[in-house]
Amino acid sequence: MDKTYLERPLAELIEQYPEVENFLFSLNLRVMDRGKTMGQLLAAASYNDFLDASMGREDIVRSFLLLLARLERPAEQNPAAFRTLTVLPGRDKDGAPEQFTLTAGRGEVICLVGPTGSGKSRLLEDIEYLADGDTPTGRRMLLDGKPPDPAWRCSADNRVVAQLSQNMNFVMDLSVREFLLLHAGCRRRDAAEAAAETLACANALSGEAFDPDTSLTRLSGGQSRALMIADTAVLSDAPVVLIDEIENAGVDRQQALSLLLRQDKIVFVSTHDPVLALLGQRRLVFRNGAVCRVIATSPREQANLAVLSAYSRRINELRERLRQGLAIEEESEKLFAGL
Repeated sequence: MDKTYLERPLAELIEQYPEVENFLFSLNLRVMDRGKTMGQLLAAASYNDFLDASMGREDIVRSFLLLLARLERPAEQNPAAFRTLTVLPGRDKDGAPEQFTLTAGRGEVICLVGPTGSGKSRLLEDIEYLADGDTPTGRRMLLDGKPPDPAWRCSADNRVVAQLSQNMNFVMDLSVREFLLLHAGCRRRDAAEAAAETLACANALSGEAFDPDTSLTRLSGGQSRALMIADTAVLSDAPVVLIDEIENAGVDRQQALSLLLRQDKIVFVSTHDPVLALLGQRRLVFRNGAVCRVIATSPREQANLAVLSAYSRRINELRERLRQGLAIEEESEKLFAGL
């Protein structure tokens, strides 16, 4: 990392990279004289300043240098610039070789289906780690047909994969607005606009809307998941998104996938939901820890998807009626009339 950034005046860096000011703000570092350098600012910082930042001096320096390195990096060296991810086969739980190779491109949904324990989560982990034959399955990942730079696998700054797990719980004592401004400030120059866009997307996915002053720790499970899906779609640079059983998230799953695809992501979804499974262009079928079949969604399945989606929307309507304290007393044959 280039430590000469520590010797450049902060005013010069902030003019060139407004993200630097957001970085300082996120750490509560008070800059009284922008003519000073980052090195001078940290040398004059007190013990309480580091407590307020929740980071020590060495950690702040490392994060600062990583931020500048990312901002300086030419587009062709950006690990997030690839267009395709290829999964090379490994082996099942008994050591038998898998018989598939998969290449997924931007704007594509790949669904993972199979019984619990059949290996769906293991593939998501292999993708997250950009496996290179060094996981229990022996699978390997290629980006644009080439092995990823080993440094990308170990550096948090170069992560190319975002994972959304089944359980999303916040522990930070921040409001939704503060959290979004903090993250947007590290990623975008239009931080306020990006934060507002992310909140709007989250509320479109959530069963119950929430305002920007809501504390993160007071969000429900579905609201937390909606916020993180929107955050990943709008603010994250990661081209690959991994989702584990979004049907259990309490969010509008079809809108969630549409949002991610509009942001040109490659999406892998583990699911037991037939509607979600047919939303993918292809689905991987798992048995005994391995992919046993790759199925392309057929035109007939796409027609069936329209019917299944209509029934799913009606179920969601009935669910919302229950939430509102209303009764469901229609005769059974009328519950799905008109579909």
